[in-house]
Amino acid sequence: MAKAIGIGGVFFRAQDTKALADWYALHLGVTEFWNQQAGVTVFAPFKADTSYFPAARQWMINFRVDDLGALIAQLAAAGIAVETRPDEWDAPETGRFARIVDPEGNPIELWQPPAA
Repeated sequence: MAKAIGIGGVFFRAQDTKALADWYALHLGVTEFWNQQAGVTVFAPFKADTSYFPAARQWMINFRVDDLGALIAQLAAAGIAVETRPDEWDAPETGRFARIVDPEGNPIELWQPPAA
């Protein structure tokens, strides 16, 4: 059976496409043609009434990161609010998580998977 073998792109609307693309490149290192490291990708539809991300948003992107602590420090230094919940989002079996919002209000989850 033929099947999908990976995510080929993430496409979404923006008020200022250049400014938003520049923000992702500057703060997360994500560029238009971005070669990502191989690793697990979670594809999980959520119930319509989930509180895991804002009800006004249809989606939330999750980026795997290599050093969540260092990235949080970089983002904070750039004036970007970072939400963490160590009691909920720092578990040996799932890894570490933080949340930010891009300049247009799109929710972003940052995930450092557990050590292999």
